[in-house]
Amino acid sequence: MEKKQLGAEIGATTYPGRGIVIGKTPDGKKAVTAYFIMGRSENSRNRIFREEGEGIRTEAFDPSKLEDPSLIIYAPVRVRGTDTIVTNGDQTDTVFEEMEKGKTFEESLRGRCFEPDAPNYTPRISGVLHMENGFSYEMSILKSNAGDPDACSRYTFSYDVPKAGEGRFIHTYMGDGNPLPSYEGEPTIVDIPSDDLNELTDVIWKSLNPDNKISLFVRMIDIETGKTETRILNKHLGD
Repeated sequence: MEKKQLGAEIGATTYPGRGIVIGKTPDGKKAVTAYFIMGRSENSRNRIFREEGEGIRTEAFDPSKLEDPSLIIYAPVRVRGTDTIVTNGDQTDTVFEEMEKGKTFEESLRGRCFEPDAPNYTPRISGVLHMENGFSYEMSILKSNAGDPDACSRYTFSYDVPKAGEGRFIHTYMGDGNPLPSYEGEPTIVDIPSDDLNELTDVIWKSLNPDNKISLFVRMIDIETGKTETRILNKHLGD
């Protein structure tokens, strides 16, 4: 698979939906993860990211306009010991709770499937960064089988020795449409273009379609010390 430029790949479609990036900085010293959300409906666009403990949670920007919160209000990021869990839904909590019981990342998602939002059946995308004894990561996508609401296809990808300056990018949709076409294939190989948190955040934010982007979370974790740096951008807050 050819390595893509992160900004160009994110900006290749007006509506990649929700996306997760995980990788390593060019200097090889930091693990990186990013999560963004986009929206077409007023309900989807009425959101911001807020820090919650070591993770984040989505909130309604204007609570009076909140309609159905079931698929838009959740904790995208939670930290469990040396693991950082990043997902596009409430399966963050499922992964956290099941891994607490000793299950693997893959096993923890066995009880979940794609979202019940017919006719899109939005895939559930998830990732976990393991920071114990170095850095490795896993990613997952749970998607309908060609739009069949009775069949869930499950894919898990593991990356044991991440390369410096390289990452993987997975998102929910291949582009805009009605219904929205689900992501296809394994996570895309992308460059991680900067060691600097602000520079990397700006690359991602500026690449997202300005009409549809909503919020962005980016974190760098020092592989040796575990120290974290985080930046959050919210369109509603003028970022």
